[in-house]
Amino acid sequence: MRRFFVDIGNLDQEIITLPVDESKHAAKVLRMRIGHQMELVNGKGVVFTGEITDDQPKAVEVRKVNLIEEKPDKHHIHIAIAPTKNNDRLEWFLEKATELGIHEITPILCSNSERKKIKPERLQKILVSAMKQSKRLFLPKLNQLTSIDDFLDKHPIGLIAHCYEEEDKNTSIQLELQKNANRWQSKNTPILIGPEGDFSLNEVKKALENGYQAVTLGKTRLRTETAGVYACMNVKLYFEEFFKAKH
Repeated sequence: MRRFFVDIGNLDQEIITLPVDESKHAAKVLRMRIGHQMELVNGKGVVFTGEITDDQPKAVEVRKVNLIEEKPDKHHIHIAIAPTKNNDRLEWFLEKATELGIHEITPILCSNSERKKIKPERLQKILVSAMKQSKRLFLPKLNQLTSIDDFLDKHPIGLIAHCYEEEDKNTSIQLELQKNANRWQSKNTPILIGPEGDFSLNEVKKALENGYQAVTLGKTRLRTETAGVYACMNVKLYFEEFFKAKH
């Protein structure tokens, strides 16, 4: 069944009107008509199964047939990542991280960043499309582009993956979460992923002084977007096993 996005707080009302872009896609592209069924999601854990009652191209109306609500995850995956020079690579990261179940993304501006501007509207569409395609019910939160200094001031603890050789950077993400489960479980613990030229030494130093823990992403050097997906997957796997063991 086709799935569409409506950016409203709840789907309790009997009749839902699709936004213009989704209405056009349903009526003009997919040629859906009165009586056809679809699924609506609001990105907040609700899926609404409905039937089209009005197929106007700019205002498709859908009558509720069934509504299901999903509880949010008990953990929070937050990746703070420097936008890549090639915008396609950033969009690939957003798509894959959404499929995996990321909760929050903050683009960060670093000393070595080659891309200093992003298009939030375009990136938001990537997130919505990936959420619908993967049949997830929660839309990741996309924050505005933030300097790494401001980000560290707002988020004083977390994990940082960098490429400098250091003796204390031998801990994997999952091992760090395992060793300090109580510290990370109930907090918004971001993972910092730097730009193609890596973080500057001063940025790494500030993060570590703030209370960040350096982690390794393996022996090979990963592209920025690959590192982001790798980090997201490791946190997801750890907490899935963590909560499974508790039950």
